[in-house]
Order: sequence, then structure tokens, then C-alpha cells
Amino acid sequence: MKPVVLAGGTGSRLWPKSRAALPKQFLPLTSQATMLQETIQRLPKATMDSPLFICNEDHRFLAAEQLRSADISYDKIILEPVGRNTAPAIALAALHSVASGEDPIMLVLAADHLISQHSAFHQAIANASKLAEVNKLVTFGVVPNEAHTGYGYIKAGAAQANDGFDVAEFVEKPDAATAEKYLASGEYYWNSGMFMFKASVYLTELEKHAPEIYHACVKSMNATDTDMTFLRVDEEAFAACPDDSIDYAVMEKTADACVIPLDAGWSDVGSWSSLWDTASDKDANGNVTVGDVMLEGVNNSYINSEQRLISVIGLDDVVVVETKDAVLVANKNKVQDIKNVVNELKAKKRPEFQFHREVFRPWGSYDSVDNGERYQVKRISVKPGEKLSVQMHHHRAEHWIVVSGTASVTVGETTKLVTENESIYIPIGEVHALENPGKILLELIEVQSGSYLGEDDIVRFSDRYGRAGVKK
Repeated sequence: MKPVVLAGGTGSRLWPKSRAALPKQFLPLTSQATMLQETIQRLPKATMDSPLFICNEDHRFLAAEQLRSADISYDKIILEPVGRNTAPAIALAALHSVASGEDPIMLVLAADHLISQHSAFHQAIANASKLAEVNKLVTFGVVPNEAHTGYGYIKAGAAQANDGFDVAEFVEKPDAATAEKYLASGEYYWNSGMFMFKASVYLTELEKHAPEIYHACVKSMNATDTDMTFLRVDEEAFAACPDDSIDYAVMEKTADACVIPLDAGWSDVGSWSSLWDTASDKDANGNVTVGDVMLEGVNNSYINSEQRLISVIGLDDVVVVETKDAVLVANKNKVQDIKNVVNELKAKKRPEFQFHREVFRPWGSYDSVDNGERYQVKRISVKPGEKLSVQMHHHRAEHWIVVSGTASVTVGETTKLVTENESIYIPIGEVHALENPGKILLELIEVQSGSYLGEDDIVRFSDRYGRAGVKK
């Protein structure tokens, strides 16, 4: 069985932790592992082949590094040049899977879900596989425990083998009264967004019910480019593909859809309140706390501190989330409105929409510690053996002070080693490069000074990571 992990999306409802450049699937929200890592780690390893991952171009190094650090081996990371929803993404994985002449059963998973009861999940996978083997397209329907209005529902039809049912109907997110009826009937399940089917069966049904998607994806896969463990599809062909979900494109139209009930502590972690709902470590007053938190007279609240003390007094049903550059305070019952804040940040082109103060790159990370009108101070961390692009700046000079490790610095035609407590100056307009030749993390303080300090004042002459903007 081949796991196919969909790792796109922005997770804007979990701002300020989740942002465009670091969405929720790459965050450790429920354990020390990130949600992407947990998605693979919870699977029954004995029955799983090397997984496929699908993410967008901007997150490729983030995904690869998290898989490497968790010692997760994988087939490929397929890169979407633009987002086109789940039906095309799954088609790319299916086409890649059958290209070698094999026809695996694909277990399609979202990278940002929580499943706390692993043994029940494993049993549901085993049940679904029996139906997938006889060419059924299986979806996992979560057994509802409340009349939730935030999920689509699946109505079960005639019973199938292995605790499955035919799908009688997919229904949109209901109003509260309708959700109550669904819950009382016992015939409806939440639509989890997880699926299982043979790769060839999915492609056959996609070609039948959504031929424009199928042919666009075939064309995209006819001109792929492999870069390390990344597989790039043809950008022009994929951009022309219709944007549609697997539910609308295939599952609602096929005659072979089945549903397997799933009662395994599932959550899509779609909001801060859902993180509070699913937490098993609430205190005696129903509070969930992460980090350095002090409470007095607080009930049924979620408080998450990243780097400083948060003290809350005399409040109930609140969410407080702190990062290095933003603080969210919300009523726990109003957290869905975070999307309005995120949209406003995007409209105003505020950096808090896209980036955290600490930004991750394939070579390491940088943290913008301080800034003023004509200066900026960053803490830069470079992983052993990694190198920043060969570059120059038109508007700023830089001072680098090494605080840990050893740096190999090239300025113009000269390369020298700079060690702890040593510094070097990079004048405006000078071509330069920074590399960590050592075995330990290189940490340095960078002081930029000049008339313009934006990240777009970088002219790259070479880059080992294949990033855009290299001057030919």
C-alpha cells in the first residue's frame, strides 16, 4: 500500500502560528513531532510502501528537511507549481505510481490531521483495503460525536463487507438543525478527506467523470523534471488544469464509492478551539496551556506561549497564542473569524501574513532580531555542509560576527575562514558567499546597513538549491 500525503494548504485559521511560508502541517501542534511527521509515523509500517508527498514549490525544502530529521524514507516529493485542489494532486500521484507498471493501492492522507487512536485507525485501513482490492473507491467517514456544522457529511447506504457501506450521498456542511438530524439518525459520517483506491481505478474514474483534469495531469506528467528527491511537473500544463476536489470530480459521481466508518479520535485541527477540544491534558479548570503560562481564575481556555511568560486572569473561553512577532487574543467561540484578520494582513501586504520572524531556508534559518530605518540585525544559522547562494546587494553592506562554529566566507576573489569571535565586512556591490565547512551548526550575527534592506535586494549568481532568480 502506497501512502500519498497531501501537504499543500496554508492553514490560515491557526494564525499566528500557521503562516503562508510555514503552514500548520509543518508545525508541532500536538506533540514534539510536526503534523507531517506524525502522518507517516502513525501508519502500520509493515503494510506500507515508501510514501509519496505532494506539496507546493515554496515548501519543498521544508518538507524534505522534516522527513530527513525524522528518518522517514520516501519515494518522491511531487511539486505543484500552482494549487489546483485535491483531484489533480491525487492524479499526479496515481500517474507516477503506475508509470513503472505497478498498480498500488493508494492511501490518500492529509498532512494536517490528528488521529489519536492508532490501533482503531489501523483496523479501518485494513477494512478499507479489502474493498479497494475489489476496485472500490473508499472514503473514511468519521463517526460523529456532535452535531458539527463545519464538516461535510456522508450518508451510508447498503452494507458492504468489512464494516463498509455504499455511499448513498455526499452532503454539504449543514445548518445546526440539519446536523442534529444527521447525528440522531446514525446514518451519517463526517467527511474526513481521506481515501483509498487502486491507482488505476482512480485514473479510470477521473478520466470518465472529469476528463479535462485527467488529460491536463497526463500532459503535466509527460514533461517532468527530477531534481534530487523532487519531481517537478510541467508548469504550463498543470496551470491549465481545472481546480476541483476529489469529492466533486470523482467521489460524488462514481458508482463504486464506499465508506468505512472511522472512530479513532480524528480531528482536522481546523482551529484553535479544535486543538482545545481534542487535548487530553486539560487542567482541573479545563484549560490547555503550552509554554510559560500562569493562570488565575481562568476556565476552558487555550493559552500557547512561544518565548515569553503569558499571564491570564479572570477570563473564560479565551484563546491566547503568542509568537515572536504577533499575539492573538480571541473568544474561543469566535476563532473562525481569524481568517478575516489574515485576509486583512494579506491585503495590507504585512509580513506577518507570510513569514514568521524566524524564516527557514534549505541551508538553515535566519531570525530578524532588530531593525531600524537604515539597519537590520539577524541571527543566522547554517547547517553543517550547507552554503548560501553566491550573491550581491545593490543597497546594503553587511557585517558578519561568528558566535559559534566556523564560516568559510568568499568576498570577491578571496576566501577565508572566520571562526568564533571573529568578524568580516561585506561592502555594497561585492559578490560574496557564506558556507559552513564544519561538523557543527554555524551561528553568526549579521548587521545590515544601507538605504534598502528588503530580501528582494539579492542578485544570485549561483545556488545549489535551484532557487529562482539566479543571474545567468
